Amino acid sequence: MTARAEQRVSHRRRTARRRAVIAGVSALGITGAAVVTTTMLSTAGAAPTSSWPSDTGSRPVSKTVPVSGVHDGGMKRYYGTGALGGDSQDEGQDPIFELADGATLKNVVIGTPAADGVHCKGSCTLQNVWWLDVGEDAASFKGTSPSAVYTVYGGGARNAEDKVLQFNGAGKLVVTKFQVENFGKLVRSCGNCKKQYKRTIIINDVDITAPGKSIVGVNENYGDTAALRNVRVHGDSKKKIETCVRFTGTSTGKEPKKLSPVGPYGKTCDFTGADVTYE
Repeated sequence: MTARAEQRVSHRRRTARRRAVIAGVSALGITGAAVVTTTMLSTAGAAPTSSWPSDTGSRPVSKTVPVSGVHDGGMKRYYGTGALGGDSQDEGQDPIFELADGATLKNVVIGTPAADGVHCKGSCTLQNVWWLDVGEDAASFKGTSPSAVYTVYGGGARNAEDKVLQFNGAGKLVVTKFQVENFGKLVRSCGNCKKQYKRTIIINDVDITAPGKSIVGVNENYGDTAALRNVRVHGDSKKKIETCVRFTGTSTGKEPKKLSPVGPYGKTCDFTGADVTYE
């Protein structure tokens, strides 16, 4: 499939898209190690929700791209073809990129079709990565070490029918200076994976634009925790987007049970009303 043909792909969620203002963005120059520090809960301002990047060209991908070390995409737009040409919610799809433990993916635009986005097999950094139209998930984190750290710094995602960031593995996920719009769930700790873990989630300095269903979902029975700081919600004056949702997770494949109430709840959902503002 050529880039021109890719642009004509019919997407079942396309009618729900919002036309965003396209603006150029500069490549970020920080490292993942610089992000995962005590400044994770800083008060620095995020980019406006309109600053979606323009790409510098396109690259069709028919087979998952393995990444070890650092892969700088130079703001090229990658999209799936052939076996990666799907954009459904079917489970088990292959990703456009698969990151080895310790790898960094930076300055990449993922177009349509997006397949299952990005998979991290261990600790990873996603820096200035943009999903124009999320497929199954934007990124899935699958490391098994409790010391694994997954860093999402900058970038954004839109048009996700369900999950944006799927946390299947163990460790800590830190999402900073990210933006999302027209989505189901920004972050979800896997509710029914066969192997379950205690997961730590930090969401700081992000912009969220309605419509959306929830910011984060965690499994209380497995010891998950989520901290929300400096979260700005746009276009949701009636506060329909749920902030932090607790579940009783399972390892049998059955759907997890949603718990009440939704919102701040001790260490499991760690935030106050001042941490989430509506604009």
